[in-house]
Amino acid sequence: MNPLEELAAAAYEDVAITEVIRPAAILPESAARVVLVELALRDVRNDGQWWSSPTMWRRYDRPWDELDAPGTSELIGSLQVTYGTPTKYAITVYRATVTPFGAQHGWTVEDLCDEALGFGGYSLADCPRADLTPPPKPFHMD
Repeated sequence: MNPLEELAAAAYEDVAITEVIRPAAILPESAARVVLVELALRDVRNDGQWWSSPTMWRRYDRPWDELDAPGTSELIGSLQVTYGTPTKYAITVYRATVTPFGAQHGWTVEDLCDEALGFGGYSLADCPRADLTPPPKPFHMD
């Protein structure tokens, strides 16, 4: 855990560590497809540790005890994602959260991102990023 995450965890005790990914990480189409397949293969309801939806990918410490409920499984953290942006088949990762349980077990935002992005051959550090253009200049009437 980096010093800033440690400070946040200590200050808020049981509050999760959330980081907005800026600029947002963009998984290109080829990597996005691989990540989606790997997340499906590692589904918590199929002896895996991931539960994914089109808006969020969640990492658990172990497979679910029940088909539709985590049971004794603990949430490590989650990634908020958007499918189809900025291009039709790309996936944008824009926020990551590590739960207090995850932080207590040594997980960081970077670790969580790296595991998911790693299925597609990327890490958070080397994943392509969204193009942040400055806002347009305000209109002035002279």
